[in-house]
Amino acid sequence: MSDSRFITAQTKPAQTRSTQAQSKKIWRSSLPSWLTVGFALILCAAFVACTGGDAKQQAQAASPHAVSVAIAPVTQQDMPVYLVGLGTVTAFYTANIKSRVDGQIMRVNFQEGQTVKEGDLLILIDPRPYQVQLEQMQAQLFKDQASLRDARLNFDRYTTLIPSGSIAQQQVDTQKATVDQLDGQVRTDQAQIDNAKLELVYCNITAPFTGRVGLRQVDPGNIVHAADTNPMLILTQLQPIAVVFTLPEDQLPTVAQHMKNSTLLVEAYSKDNQIKLGTGKLQTIDNQIDQTTGTAKLKAVFDNKDNQLWPNQFVNANLLLETQKKSTVLPTAAILRGPQGTFVYLVKPDKTVEARTVTIALTQGNTTAIASGLKPGDTVVTDGQDKLQTGSKIEARSGTPGNNARGSDGAAPGTPAS
Repeated sequence: MSDSRFITAQTKPAQTRSTQAQSKKIWRSSLPSWLTVGFALILCAAFVACTGGDAKQQAQAASPHAVSVAIAPVTQQDMPVYLVGLGTVTAFYTANIKSRVDGQIMRVNFQEGQTVKEGDLLILIDPRPYQVQLEQMQAQLFKDQASLRDARLNFDRYTTLIPSGSIAQQQVDTQKATVDQLDGQVRTDQAQIDNAKLELVYCNITAPFTGRVGLRQVDPGNIVHAADTNPMLILTQLQPIAVVFTLPEDQLPTVAQHMKNSTLLVEAYSKDNQIKLGTGKLQTIDNQIDQTTGTAKLKAVFDNKDNQLWPNQFVNANLLLETQKKSTVLPTAAILRGPQGTFVYLVKPDKTVEARTVTIALTQGNTTAIASGLKPGDTVVTDGQDKLQTGSKIEARSGTPGNNARGSDGAAPGTPAS
């Protein structure tokens, strides 16, 4: 008995230890499964949260909201009609001043860039050699005139002797020929004297017209020749000045018709269309069309009192053809084009927009005249149209101008485009 109890007592602790070991083994084997389940629950929660956020964003996107846009009013005003062409400023008169005689420059009477008047002395060439030639020609003329007088007296004597028969007719005829020869010599001498006087005049180089002197090419003491190819100076007339520009041949009949009724104005703008350089008058249309470009040249004259125009300067010439009275106008930025034609977004009183089809009558730079579809007092969207459709709610941006695309005179700033 004692042995059996001992064995039983020894056996129970061993079984208990075996059971605990098995339990630990089972718990350790089940640990990865619990981790997998927990990780899956976390992923599900995150997915639900993300799905809920997207749904919330979609709901917010689906809800209507105001679109920030720029607006401008439709107005009624006079609309100028311009024809635009690229032009070049041309001096009304240009003179390459060269010497017409050979000699030494004694004096230069101008400053570079100076404005000189017609007849002012510019350059003086040494006149003394030509003065000597003039005196020699005058002496030769005096000698030949004396010979001519003697020949005429002899001819008169011979003529009186013809009736008496004391002189042959041949001798009389010979004397008459001598008189004619000496008369011709006197005339030649007089022509040489006139030429010497003219060369003296050429020694004084004067301004042929009122203009501005360019850069000086010669200095006092230089020797100049009549055969020199380079000018001593270039004189250009800047007041008035001309602008030659081109227009397509299809526009010429309209321009010619308007020229019969009134004088057409031409505005000259800088190359970047930002600065107005002057206003002139259309003078004429060229007598032929350039076949290579299909354009014709037109010439306008400008007073140019402020010297804003310079020869060979490129300008944009705007020919004012006519002015359309009481036109319905709006900024060009409001005009859109779609499958149904041109349209604008009209702002309604409830701050929603409507796509309104319009008919364009004329576009001049930043301003467009409407023939139909709008009336003065309407308001249109000029910026932000890409986010709009009919019925969209809008909110005007703070500081949105009413219509700043035009100047105080009603004309678009810069160069208008036809």
